[in-house]
Amino acid sequence: MASSHCWENPPELNPAGGGGEVVEDFGGLKTYVAGSAESKAAVILVSDVFGFEAPNLRKIADKVASSGYLVVVPDFLHGDPKDPNKPSNREMWLQSHTPKKACEEAKPVIAALKEKGVSTIGAAGYCWGEVKCPISMLGAENDKSTPPELLKQFEQVLSDNSAIDHFVKIFPGVAHGWAVRYSDNDAAAVKSAEEALRDMTGWFDKYLK
Repeated sequence: MASSHCWENPPELNPAGGGGEVVEDFGGLKTYVAGSAESKAAVILVSDVFGFEAPNLRKIADKVASSGYLVVVPDFLHGDPKDPNKPSNREMWLQSHTPKKACEEAKPVIAALKEKGVSTIGAAGYCWGEVKCPISMLGAENDKSTPPELLKQFEQVLSDNSAIDHFVKIFPGVAHGWAVRYSDNDAAAVKSAEEALRDMTGWFDKYLK
């Protein structure tokens, strides 16, 4: 799920941030919810190690919701995000927050969305790996954990399997976490993050609408 790069450039957290609302129990998890409850298409956003209270993540959720989606950001970390102000054992933390565990916990979230009348569901995650369905992979040029060379290998594997539609793009001049952990005062960083958001939303528009 996470490399040492996931620990870098921590955001400020704001439990009250965003234009949506925090629901205490959405499929069993505390969840940030944005968008129309009447939407038939939903998006699950999965946070990085710093959790679902990161303002930029909620801002992304709000923007995706503005395209007509019901967006949910579940707290798969159960109130235990990586705290940049506290020392912690990275390996122990990772053992408590595995992708396998999150996948199991996502099932009730998906069920809750379907109970609301949602018919199509997409997902986007930060630092969580690959899935076996149409997939868009947006990578950073300066990423030691998932370097461009590795992304190109992923693209080749996906290209060899014509049954899986895919989109792979490498963003120049940015580092790991650029799409969600950026400063609003850095115009270049904001431009790259907004481009990644457009690519992500465009992918959802292709498959969910």
